[in-house]
Amino acid sequence: MRLALRVSLVALLCMALAGCDRPAADTAATPTPPPPPAAPALQVLATTDLRDIEPLQQMVLKATGVNLQFRFGGTMESTEAVLNGQSGADLAWFANAKYLLSDAQGQSRVKLQEKIMLSPIALGLSESAARQLGWDRPERAAKVTWKDIAAAAKAGKLSYALSNPATSNQGFMALLGVVASAAQKTDGLGAADVDRGAIAAFLKGYRLPGDNSTYLSEKFIERQGIDVNAFINYESWLLGLNQSGKLREKLLLVYPHEGVSTADYPLLLLNDARRDDYLKVVAYLKGEAAQTWLARQTLRRPVLPEVAAQVADILPRDAMRIELPFSPDRALADGLIDAYLNEFRRPIASTFVLDTSGSMERDGRQQQLIQALDYIAGVDRSLTGRIARLTNRERLWMQPFSDNPYDLQRFEIPAGAPAARGVQVIEDSEAKQKALAQVRAFAAGLNMRGGTALFDAVLKSLKNMADEKQRNPGYQYSVVAFTDGENNKGRTFEKFRRDYEQLPEDARSIPVFMVLFGDANEKQLRELVKVTGGRLFDARKTPLYGVFKDIRAYQ
Repeated sequence: MRLALRVSLVALLCMALAGCDRPAADTAATPTPPPPPAAPALQVLATTDLRDIEPLQQMVLKATGVNLQFRFGGTMESTEAVLNGQSGADLAWFANAKYLLSDAQGQSRVKLQEKIMLSPIALGLSESAARQLGWDRPERAAKVTWKDIAAAAKAGKLSYALSNPATSNQGFMALLGVVASAAQKTDGLGAADVDRGAIAAFLKGYRLPGDNSTYLSEKFIERQGIDVNAFINYESWLLGLNQSGKLREKLLLVYPHEGVSTADYPLLLLNDARRDDYLKVVAYLKGEAAQTWLARQTLRRPVLPEVAAQVADILPRDAMRIELPFSPDRALADGLIDAYLNEFRRPIASTFVLDTSGSMERDGRQQQLIQALDYIAGVDRSLTGRIARLTNRERLWMQPFSDNPYDLQRFEIPAGAPAARGVQVIEDSEAKQKALAQVRAFAAGLNMRGGTALFDAVLKSLKNMADEKQRNPGYQYSVVAFTDGENNKGRTFEKFRRDYEQLPEDARSIPVFMVLFGDANEKQLRELVKVTGGRLFDARKTPLYGVFKDIRAYQ
C-alpha cells in the first residue's frame, strides 16, 4: 500500500513538472542550457545633425538583433575623439569623414566605411531676396556661383545663417567652396591658394552663427525677413524647413554652379571586434526599407538608385551638381579654421557672468570654474582647445556676482599679424600670451562668498553689452551666465522680465547663454533663455570646461 502511494505521488509530481509518463528513476531530464548572453550595445558616436535618425535604433534592433546606442557630439570634437582613440565608440557616423581621413592617424582608426545617404550643401534663399537678386528664375539660379554669393554678401544683399565653420562640417565646406571658387581650382587646392579677400567678402553676410542645425533653424524662423534672408545648410534641412510651414516665406534652394560638397554620411567601423554586427547594420541600412524610410523621414537622398526613383516626388530631381573635391592638404584645413577664428569672422564681445556665491565652495565647483576659464585662456592646445580659446580681437568682460554684481573687469585680446597670402596656423604673439595670462590670473583670484543675485548680474551685463554695441557695432555680442544655485538676492525673475522688456532693442537682441550647474533652478533658467533668445547648457553631467567649449561655437 505504501509503495503504491509512493508511486502515485511520484507520478503526480512528474505530471506537475513536465507531464512525464515514465518511472522516476528513468526521467533524469537534460537541463535546458541558458540563453547566450546578449551582445553589448553597439556604441555609435554621431554628429548632432543626425539626431533625426534615432528611431532607427528600434528598427535596426528588430531587423538584425543589434542594439545601437547613439551618442551625439559636434563634428570637430567627435573627430578629435576618434583621432585620439578616446571616443569610447564602436562606430562613428559623421556627415563625412574627409577631415578625419585626411590624417594618417585617422585612417588607422577607421577599419571600414560605407556611405549610407546623401545631402548636398545648398543656399536656401528667401523668395523675396531671390527676386531682388534676380536668382528666382530657374535658368539664372542654375548659374549662381560661390563668387556671386560672396559678392551679394559683401554688398549687404545677402545675410545668412550658417553653422560655425570651425566646429561643423557644413560651415567649413561652405567656406571651402568660396575658397575653391576664388582660386578657380577644384583639384590640388592648398593653403597658399586661399584668396583672403573672397573669404572676407563672404563673411560680411554672416549674421546668425551656431553649432546646431536645430538651434539655427529655430532662430532662422524667428529672424527671417528681419535681419537674415538666407540659410546655408544641407539640402535635407532646408527642405524640412520648407515643409514645416513655420517660415514667413519659403526658401529657394540654390546649388552653386562650380561645385558643392555633399554629405555622404559614412558609417565608420572603429572597433574591429564588432565587425560582424557592423556588417549586419550596414546591410540593413542599405536595404530598400531603411533607404526609403531615411529618404521620406529625413529628406536625405538614398544611395540606391531604385529607391531614388521611388522618392522623386519629395526630392528635387535636378539638384545634384558638380561635387567639390575635398583637399587632402591638412595645412589648408587647419589654416582656414585658424584664419576664420582669428581674422575673418566678426570679432566677439561678451560678458561672462560668474557666480561667486558661497555655495561655489562646495564639491570643487570653484576649481571647476577656474579650470574652465583657464581652458578658454589657452591652456589646452588640442584641436578643440584651439577652437574654444579666446581669439584675436576679442573683447571680454568678467562680471562676478554674489549678493550683488561687483568688480567688472575688461580684457582685450590683441589682433595678430595676418598672413600676407594664403592661410597658416600662427603661433600666439607675446602680447596675446600676456592677455591670456591676465585672464588666468583673474580666475585664480576669484573669492566665493555671499548669496546669489543672478538676475541683477544678467541685467547689468546686458546693459553693458548694449552700451558697447552702440559704440562698436562691428562685434558679435553675447552674455554668458554661470550659476550653481537659485537666485536669492536682488530682483526676482518676474521683476527681471519686466525690466528686460523695457530695455532698448539693441540690448534685447543680445543672446544670453545660461550654464546650469550644481543646484541651479533649471525651470527658471529655461524661462530666462526663452525670454532672452539664448540657449541653456547643462553642466551637471559634463565637465564645465566642455560646456564653455560648446558655448564658443554660438558666439
